[in-house]
Amino acid sequence: MTEAYIYDACRTPRGKGRADGSLHEVTSVALSARLLDAVAERNGLTGPAVEDVIWGNVTQVGEQGGCLARSAVLLSGLDESIPGLSINRFCASGMEAVNLAANQVKAGAGAAYIAGGVEMMSRVAMGSDGAAIAVDPSLAMKTYFVPQGISADIIATEYGFTREMADALAVESQRRAAEAWAEGRFAKSIVPVKDQNGLTILDRDEYLRPGTTLEDLAKLKPAFKDMGEVMPGFDKVAMLKYPHLERIEHIHHAGNSSGIVDGAAAVLIGSKEFGEAHGLKPRARIRATAKIGTDPTIMLTGPVPVTEKILRDSGMSIADIDLFEVNEAFAAVVLRFMQAFDVGQDRVNVNGGAMALGHPLGATGAIIIGTLLDELERRDLSTGLATLCIASGMGAATIIERV
Repeated sequence: MTEAYIYDACRTPRGKGRADGSLHEVTSVALSARLLDAVAERNGLTGPAVEDVIWGNVTQVGEQGGCLARSAVLLSGLDESIPGLSINRFCASGMEAVNLAANQVKAGAGAAYIAGGVEMMSRVAMGSDGAAIAVDPSLAMKTYFVPQGISADIIATEYGFTREMADALAVESQRRAAEAWAEGRFAKSIVPVKDQNGLTILDRDEYLRPGTTLEDLAKLKPAFKDMGEVMPGFDKVAMLKYPHLERIEHIHHAGNSSGIVDGAAAVLIGSKEFGEAHGLKPRARIRATAKIGTDPTIMLTGPVPVTEKILRDSGMSIADIDLFEVNEAFAAVVLRFMQAFDVGQDRVNVNGGAMALGHPLGATGAIIIGTLLDELERRDLSTGLATLCIASGMGAATIIERV
């Protein structure tokens, strides 16, 4: 089987996902096209150099609808003979785009792909596309549907994570992200966003809140307590599913949950022959990919079973992994991952994560793969695993190995 290599990985800075965020005036298709052009420019690609563009985005309505991937190709400088495929696996959409591209290369269905994703959360509101699991009573009742924040609090309750533990992880994420920016660890991969006059709109992540303390976070009200305990009473739904829980401990808030931001990321994946033809040196090979379905109520536990699956399928153990990127959708997700595998925090999210930098839904999976690769190179380590929890109860993972 053909090997699939990563030749490049880049991303935009993440802008605050609000009307006053720096990227709010940039459309989803424009930001996507900017990344596609950056990949072509950075790697000297011209003509029909890649087989396809596979692009993840979650809220596929309005400007993010209508096969955004193809629209981005047409707005970019890429050859019009290159098609585009938009995909949605919720928060793992960007990762699934990369994994799908890698597996296509491995199967011989094209020599190279650009894969990644985008989410403009300041422009296209999360949840505005609707979801049967939330709005169809027959499915919501069958699955004991609760919102993700409630699911995160269920994890905390089930596995014994306290508010103090979650807040401490969030403060450390902020510290690590600030340190990473100060030391230029993201510089290799950041593509500044510029306006039509060439003036820089954003060249660094702006959601970051350096200096955040435990005392600061202690002042924040639990974000999901009212919806759980008062109206519409999702705690009762959860305890129907999990009757062994006497109550749900609500520990999550804006400070220990992922930030709403705008952003995009892209990864160039190809065969050995593609690299040789274009004079490119591979940075890593995609050793394994995996996805899995999980309990849709607690919902966010997917990183644990999908990691077990990808290690089993690849004949590896947790000790074979040098660094981990576990998307910080909520603090309890990362705490559960470290607990399940007895992995120290010195190997997990070493440059901070989404609690500090934000989680642009459709792009995050591709972002963390690129961040992982950059850090493996910086530390001269070999192997990394990236994984995300996913709405409706799923998990996805990718193992990369430097070459």
